[in-house]
Amino acid sequence: MHTRVRLAAALAAAVLALPALAQAQGAGTLEKLSDFKVTGASPDVPTVPQTGPKADAINKVLTKIKLPEGFKIRLYAIVPDARHMAIGPQGVVLFVGTRKSKVYAVTDRDKDRVADEVKVFGSSLRMAIPNGLCFSKDGFLYIAEQNRVLEYPAAEFFYESADVAAFNVVKQGELIPPTEESYNHTARVCRIGPDNKLYITLGQPYNVPAQGKLDLYNKVGMGGIIRMDRDGKNREVFAYGVRNSVGMDFNPSDGTLWFTDNQVDGMGDDIPPGELNRATKAGQNFGFPWFGGGKVRTEDYKAETPPADVVYPEVEMAAHAADLGMKFYTGTQFPAKYRGGIFSAQHGSWNRTKPVGARVMFTSLKEDGTADKTETFAEGWLTPSGEYLGRPVDIGQLADGSLLVSDDLVGAIYRISYGD
Repeated sequence: MHTRVRLAAALAAAVLALPALAQAQGAGTLEKLSDFKVTGASPDVPTVPQTGPKADAINKVLTKIKLPEGFKIRLYAIVPDARHMAIGPQGVVLFVGTRKSKVYAVTDRDKDRVADEVKVFGSSLRMAIPNGLCFSKDGFLYIAEQNRVLEYPAAEFFYESADVAAFNVVKQGELIPPTEESYNHTARVCRIGPDNKLYITLGQPYNVPAQGKLDLYNKVGMGGIIRMDRDGKNREVFAYGVRNSVGMDFNPSDGTLWFTDNQVDGMGDDIPPGELNRATKAGQNFGFPWFGGGKVRTEDYKAETPPADVVYPEVEMAAHAADLGMKFYTGTQFPAKYRGGIFSAQHGSWNRTKPVGARVMFTSLKEDGTADKTETFAEGWLTPSGEYLGRPVDIGQLADGSLLVSDDLVGAIYRISYGD
């Protein structure tokens, strides 16, 4: 189809689908970038100020954060709307997604473990909810948007200009059916697995979906996790029964996929629990919507027979704490008890009479690879009176073994280190 015809058709649907409009307006731009052509965008991309009153205010809040003895937390970068992170395998750039329309490139040029420059990545290309970012070991950046997936070869080394090479992995409108696009549960996350395939979480838009939606959602992987070749071919559903996962990582020791899941709202302050799950093979079902979280049945499906062999969570987290990003710790900077364990972020509750969350959790593993103990690692962003001073989203790990924590309320990245 001619580019102008395709653009006109997309514009006609704009009133019904604003994210689709943003993508359509960038269609011609994407074609140019995929053909290594310039778009005419200015090469001068504005940077985000890293000093001043906002930085001072953030540093003041960080004095209130409680950590185990020997650990320190500092401001790493001011990044508006900071969500999920992808650290380049060469350690040159940190890429940070948002639930809006921008991805940021964060550079620590002098390697003092504080960012020197933050600016929009690929600013000539319009994006829609570019929350999910992940790198392959050979340096390809993948960005999972609301309804599209793009690949950016060598993004870590060609990020300075407004124009960057970008290619379709999943074309606009083909990640989920356009009829199922929603303002709810649209933040994707991605990872490259040990099998070199691209894994993507696809939240379904409802608190609890009607039974009439299940066949479609199971077919396309909504309310689950899908995987595909890195070029988008051979797509399949890897995991079912997942309400809205916004965090996953592979255990480097055994290749199993672990993921968080946000559970059903409106069932009470203390039920159902949040989840940290472990997938040991393809095709497993993790219980939603028959279970609202853990083994707590939903009212909507309490009369229905759950699938056989439901896999229950490895860890039941605090109800409504909103468990999001997670990372296996592979560094050596932290004490031995943390090595090989999982750090995960709790964004904080929105519908609990007494708020809970806004902290970083740590889960150790047993020798057989299952979960052992879960404890609070960093807290203080939620005051005793219930005010949020920050809302952690994702966990990253720098080459020196320190951790990064993103915060979309404050618009910042924090660095947690040990002994430096």
